[in-house]
Amino acid sequence: MATEQECLVSKISLLAILPVIKVILEEDLKTAKKFASVRATVQFVAKDPSGPVGAHLIFDKGNFEVAQGIADKPEITFGFSSVAKMNAMLGGKPVLPHIKGLFRIGLLINVFGVLLDLKKFLLPDNTPKNAVEARIKVKMNLYMISTALSVLNKSGDAEMVKWTSKQPERIYQFSVEPEGIACYLRVKAGKTKAGRGYYTQRKPFVHFDLKGVDGALPIITNQVAFVEGLAKGYVQVHGSPEYATQFNNFMARIADMVMG
Repeated sequence: MATEQECLVSKISLLAILPVIKVILEEDLKTAKKFASVRATVQFVAKDPSGPVGAHLIFDKGNFEVAQGIADKPEITFGFSSVAKMNAMLGGKPVLPHIKGLFRIGLLINVFGVLLDLKKFLLPDNTPKNAVEARIKVKMNLYMISTALSVLNKSGDAEMVKWTSKQPERIYQFSVEPEGIACYLRVKAGKTKAGRGYYTQRKPFVHFDLKGVDGALPIITNQVAFVEGLAKGYVQVHGSPEYATQFNNFMARIADMVMG
């Protein structure tokens, strides 16, 4: 049976990692073209004594969403003998799943391509080849980490719950300008919600102001530590420095859990 830690990582993988495939479909024109006329469901499912664990990707002629749980009739299924193995594959490690739907060879090739891109953009040691890839990498990582932090809290992680429960309504904002990339985490009395763009209802309690994609990349790829990034001007923090440090520690923990 999956351990508590494996269950937590699977929630982050299914709720925070798979959804950022949407960024690839929006920003990479070549990939978007491949899926422009595709209608298909692709299942990820792991066996567990407590019951199957999984989610499925829904491609609908340019639209994309991730639905939690098991689909009725997916065109392709990536099956895993354990939750740990599914987590490993979604975390970028070489794991060979059992595949149903091999006859849909065209769809399978395109899906494998997206999964390879997911690994390429989320793993810190993969360097972008051009400005488009750099933008995608920064956007995907920020979207993933903000959602993952909320998943960590909603999953009942003791440390995260303790931290969020003591706070009134507060906004932790990320922005990358002039590229217009932004997302946030809203914290209110123990509850959290991740969002895209700028939160406009109140001033951020902490604002991580990343200085363009070129400034964000060294931090996201761990080329420089957060404190060093501050010193070099890659990022400015507006708001509480104490809570900014605590928030950054949670981000580092997420990265270690899913990509470590």
